[in-house]
Amino acid sequence: MHAFDVLGDPVRRRILELLAGGEHTSGEIVTVIQREFGISQPAVSQHLKVLREGGFASVRSEGPRRIYVVDAAPLKQVDAWVEQFRGFWEVKLDALATEVARGKRRRKS
Repeated sequence: MHAFDVLGDPVRRRILELLAGGEHTSGEIVTVIQREFGISQPAVSQHLKVLREGGFASVRSEGPRRIYVVDAAPLKQVDAWVEQFRGFWEVKLDALATEVARGKRRRKS
């Protein structure tokens, strides 16, 4: 499965956002995702499986708990692909930063 197929789903993106903040048990992930998206535990488990198989997350067992952590390697590939488009918005962001700085200088004077 292509990285953007994995990331195209809002549930999987949200799970990655959770994991970006640190490792979580499957139970913690299920609790948050069920609350926010209203989907079943088996559905959340399927999303976790897609993330594991896509290389975006890894899991380890600690007794009865399954601990998930984000794997950055596929995200680096996504970043490399997006790199070719950064020029389209960096110029605009630089211009915005310049205007913000001008506004700050005007307020000080």
